[in-house]
Amino acid sequence: MGRKPDEGIPDWRRVVAALAGADARRVYAQIVLGAPPGEVGAGLPPARRERAIAALLAAGLVEGRDGGPFAASETVFREVLARQTLGRATGGIGRFLHGGRIERYPANQAERRELLAWIAGQVLRPGEDLTEQQVNERLLQYTDDVPLLRRYLVDFGLLQRTASGSAYFRPAGRTAGGDDSR
Repeated sequence: MGRKPDEGIPDWRRVVAALAGADARRVYAQIVLGAPPGEVGAGLPPARRERAIAALLAAGLVEGRDGGPFAASETVFREVLARQTLGRATGGIGRFLHGGRIERYPANQAERRELLAWIAGQVLRPGEDLTEQQVNERLLQYTDDVPLLRRYLVDFGLLQRTASGSAYFRPAGRTAGGDDSR
């Protein structure tokens, strides 16, 4: 059980967007209240039921497999709130963040690297390959200027692209705060 590997850390926008849909709210309420798998989404056409469940899974609001049984996540709201407190720090990388999003990039290259290394560690697990769209979705949690952030991550050697350009990955042997010996 748990989130699929391509879903990443819960983002408040994705959680709110999932709950904005009436069908998803209905299905979520049924799951929270412990409805048997066969009754979750009862009364909805199958395609709408599946879209609602997919949105809830992608947002991290529910856990389970296709066909159920589904369970409401015990941690999603705590994780979303924890992310929002990141920008309240006065030292370290926290001073460049507001609400967990980049407010400004450090002018100092060492501090910029530290911020970018932290983001790389949050966005991509070692050994994980993501499409450009998946990388962009995850980076959107940190900035609206996704191409700039992605370029910084590549320039600092914290994110690499396959030769075909079809996937992005963290370089082998490098941790989020690891040494860049370019």
